[in-house]
Amino acid sequence: MRVSYAPGYYAPITEGHVFPMRKFAMLHRYLTETGTIRDMDVVCPRQASVEDITLVHTPEYIDGILHGTLGKREVRRLGLPWSPGLAVRSRLAVQGTINAVMMALQDGVAGNLAGGTHHAMPGHGEGFCVMNDVAISIRTLRRSMWFRKALIIDCDVHQGNGNAEIFAADPDVFTFSMHGEKNYPFKKPPSNLDIGLPDGTGDRDYLRILVDALDRIFESFSPDVVYYLGGIDPLETDHFGRLSLSEHGLREREETVIGYVKEKNLPLVLLLSGGYAPTEELTARAHAQMFETAVRLYG
Repeated sequence: MRVSYAPGYYAPITEGHVFPMRKFAMLHRYLTETGTIRDMDVVCPRQASVEDITLVHTPEYIDGILHGTLGKREVRRLGLPWSPGLAVRSRLAVQGTINAVMMALQDGVAGNLAGGTHHAMPGHGEGFCVMNDVAISIRTLRRSMWFRKALIIDCDVHQGNGNAEIFAADPDVFTFSMHGEKNYPFKKPPSNLDIGLPDGTGDRDYLRILVDALDRIFESFSPDVVYYLGGIDPLETDHFGRLSLSEHGLREREETVIGYVKEKNLPLVLLLSGGYAPTEELTARAHAQMFETAVRLYG
């Protein structure tokens, strides 16, 4: 299975910052050292073009990210300290997702060892999300006629408000978000299907609700490509999740979603989204389950 990754996915960040910036490199190292992903199947992206990014984000916001002219309030909302490295990593991750979609359309499944930045809005970033890689990739590749209809399966514990808002009037993009009802963001623009879970939801209820939702979605929508945002923050051990998924439950979630899409014979794109386990190493290993599952199911 091919995946996108670049060492530039790491950007300098304040010591002790809650965002696990080193998880990208740790995930890459773990997947290659365990043989889950071969070195030859790691594709290094270039930086996404400003032309492509402008398909989603405003010129003023893009300029602020590229040149460090964001105001203090905008930086605070973003949740990450600005640096030239942050601008570079954001563009690399966007192109990583664009590449991953093209590889999935060719191979059946592919991933980005980053991405899923579903909180980024056209005119601002928030919730550690700088640029909306999913939205940019959809608009970029539809413009080039790679596909027409896309399904976003978002299992991050935080609702995908950016994707919901950007695609609210687009009948060819179905946004599905299964998240903690009382968790961030507190203003949740409607997705095509939102499922807000109560605090403490465990494996059994989570998986039952997920399977029912997938059945409902595919009864009414026929996508050409599926994006899976496999955030690991529903884990009980997550700093911010407030749900109670076990590691076994997370593995079952990955098998459920990936197996479901494979049975439909649809191209599948794997993206990280969020996760804040007790350590960066544990965070990376939890993210790895998605790729391990895909390799096992797709062979």
